[in-house]
Amino acid sequence: MADLRNAGIVLAVTGLAHLVAPKPFELITRPLFPEGTGDWVQRNGVTELALGTAIAVPQTRKVGLAGLAVYASWLAKRGVDALRK
Repeated sequence: MADLRNAGIVLAVTGLAHLVAPKPFELITRPLFPEGTGDWVQRNGVTELALGTAIAVPQTRKVGLAGLAVYASWLAKRGVDALRK
């Protein structure tokens, strides 16, 4: 389970990086969120910080993993929709 803990920490740190240094994430985010890109970078950062923290803590890991599955599915749908445009 240490691997899941470490993965959660990495995800949380990545989310925090969205908030501390958003510019690099804007390039990645813009194709999926062309309107309000900066706001979406922050929202995604907060989401990843929360999910990563939940995954890193054993008591909340199952909820965090379920949330990550939903979040990843939603991002994938945004990507497919962006490709169709």
